Amino acid sequence: MRFLTAGCLTMGFALAVAMPASAMTLIYGEAGPNRGVRAEATQWFVDQVAAQTDGELTIDVNWGGALFSEKVAVQSIRDGVADMGSVIGVYFPQDMIAYGLADLPIPNPDPWVGMKATDKLMRENEQIRENLAQQNLVYIGTYTTSAVQVGCKGKTIETLDDVQGMKIRGVGAYGKVFHDLGATPVDMSVYEAYQGLETGLIDCTQTYPYLVEALKFDEVFDSYTEIDFGQIGALGIMMNKDSFDMLPPEQQQALLTAGEGLADEFGRILTDANQRSIKILEDKQIPVLKISEEDRARLREMGTKYVDEWIARADAAGLDGRALVDEYTALIAEYTRQRDEQGYPWAAKPD
Repeated sequence: MRFLTAGCLTMGFALAVAMPASAMTLIYGEAGPNRGVRAEATQWFVDQVAAQTDGELTIDVNWGGALFSEKVAVQSIRDGVADMGSVIGVYFPQDMIAYGLADLPIPNPDPWVGMKATDKLMRENEQIRENLAQQNLVYIGTYTTSAVQVGCKGKTIETLDDVQGMKIRGVGAYGKVFHDLGATPVDMSVYEAYQGLETGLIDCTQTYPYLVEALKFDEVFDSYTEIDFGQIGALGIMMNKDSFDMLPPEQQQALLTAGEGLADEFGRILTDANQRSIKILEDKQIPVLKISEEDRARLREMGTKYVDEWIARADAAGLDGRALVDEYTALIAEYTRQRDEQGYPWAAKPD
């Protein structure tokens, strides 16, 4: 179905002219380009939906912000500019309050574990489903940035005390913790960080492993420090609820099934990309450092107040913030155990 509206078309009229069930096309808005690890996973999702419906439900992805930018994605999907699209939760702290739980500094460096925990919470928690439904939204699937790490030019972070006085690009609660450690925060996107490092506007940048390869950070990093300080996980696919409700049940299920499988597929893609990036650094003899367990415990403690702030905001939005944090933390433990006992789902099983 094409849910695009134009000019003076009303929502009701747009719904009335929906395509017949035998051949439906959903319009998908994506602010990012048609390249890179997330684009690869998005195309996998699109292909899975088509395969599961024998081609009766297809998805037309409009890449590169052709329909809307990342900063108006929620409103655009909710209002029917597209049937569905990618949402970055940090840009919508109130609308995506529940999803923002996945952005909190809750220690977990494993992208697959983080996505599985986030996906199950978003998919099955009734208060989250209702919160989204009130916004005319349905959750479909999730991505992640993987673990928050730090890359520097002309500086080295071996302990948290080294952060004092550095100019660091950071976002969300992670950027706030860097500030609490004595760093000078610098507001810029990760895509501007290469130039920022090269020109001296920043000393270090919050980053994620796969971006070393994707953004050629190996050309400007003199050191890379693994702090494994949570993830930016509120990054995924939302759908207009009116569009979703108009689909026959088997097509709704195809979307949900493909969305659930996204965590496994993107986990595989991201794990490979992260390993390639670290090898690029090692091959160029750029130091790959790790902070101590004592410093990691210190980060956990410093992040607690930002978790508490989120709980207060979630409570104010009518959610049970503490219960959601407890459920999410338990899910991280559950999928960590599953990984340790069974391995990753894409890993070859021994004969």
